Amino acid sequence: MNAMPKEVIIITGSTRGIGRSTAIALAASGAAVVVNGRNELEVQELVSTIRGNGGKAAGWTGCVLEERAGEQLVHVARTHFGAVTGLINNAGIIRDQKSYRMEYKDFSDVIDVHVKGAFICSKAVIQDMRSTNTHGFIVNITSLAGLIGTIGQINYSAAKAALIGMTHTLAKELEKDFIQVNAIAPAAETDMTRPFIEKVKQQASPEEQVYWSIGSPEDVATFIDTFLKERKLQETGEIYAINGSETGRWLPPSYELL
Repeated sequence: MNAMPKEVIIITGSTRGIGRSTAIALAASGAAVVVNGRNELEVQELVSTIRGNGGKAAGWTGCVLEERAGEQLVHVARTHFGAVTGLINNAGIIRDQKSYRMEYKDFSDVIDVHVKGAFICSKAVIQDMRSTNTHGFIVNITSLAGLIGTIGQINYSAAKAALIGMTHTLAKELEKDFIQVNAIAPAAETDMTRPFIEKVKQQASPEEQVYWSIGSPEDVATFIDTFLKERKLQETGEIYAINGSETGRWLPPSYELL
């Protein structure tokens, strides 16, 4: 009989980019992963790839905005691996445009997938962890856009800033349950970010070019894998950054009396 894996991790939006690389890396490190995407063929392809490499994986095809998406993901994890120990809220979309040209739907769609989707999945995982006394974790994938804003991405910037607020709140709420909550702001060139990055590179100053010389999804996956292995509850609520080989931590906003 196979032993239950130490970690059973749900990763939303994990058929491409950072999510896919993270699923592969965590499975290679011994975690069982539940992968998710909206394309059944892509979900099953990733599950097969991980299993073919000797890892443990199961999949759920669906959008994180479905009311029972979180419950379905937890059900898949429990059915295949007997537990849920972690959630990585990675699912996201972009609909880039200047604020004064953006359609209302493009604004709300991006907010919904990133923010409402993360809440739907987090709520189900939190309920499961609390009911089973699991000292697990939640990692929200945020962005530099949510920390300092990005021209042409008011919807994405607002969504990623909301995830930072959610991270701080969940960290405070769940520390007593020994559930750690963090956010990671990665810089990585993926299918989703490549068009935006290429455009920004053309407009960037020489100083700004340094930031836009960015890492890969695999760099982010390696950071997440190491972080989860070494995580400490006293670091709950922290916001981390990863860009290639450079890693850092974002400090809380400072206050200055006027």
